[in-house]
Amino acid sequence: MTAQLDPVVGEAVEHVCPLPHIPEAVSVVRRRVRTVLAGWNLTPDLAEDALLVVSELVTNAVVHARPPAVLRLSRIVDGRDALRVEVTDTGPATADGQPVVERCTGEHGRGLGIVTALAAECGTRVHAGGTTRWAELLAA
Repeated sequence: MTAQLDPVVGEAVEHVCPLPHIPEAVSVVRRRVRTVLAGWNLTPDLAEDALLVVSELVTNAVVHARPPAVLRLSRIVDGRDALRVEVTDTGPATADGQPVVERCTGEHGRGLGIVTALAAECGTRVHAGGTTRWAELLAA
């Protein structure tokens, strides 16, 4: 499902995408998001940072959480060039919070650190529907 609102000062343009709970989800979603961001005329640096943040948050949801999961992109139109990325899932994959797959420390465990480094603000919100991880990025 996609919701596009006209960009008016103080409002947002949004894109909502359900996430397939398969290993290929990250590449599928990246291609889709790249197309959406191109239509939003973001600066190249902001678009690349956003793609990396999307990849990390989607990977986190697919690997560590229960389906279903949803990606929400919001272009903030309030006089600044900003983008909000949110991924909502239904919570940890197992009752004890352990990931679904074995972790290989050489390849895993840096995603949220990357998100924190790229975002102006980021965080996690736990609610009745699950967990939402979000990041807000600003153009340099």
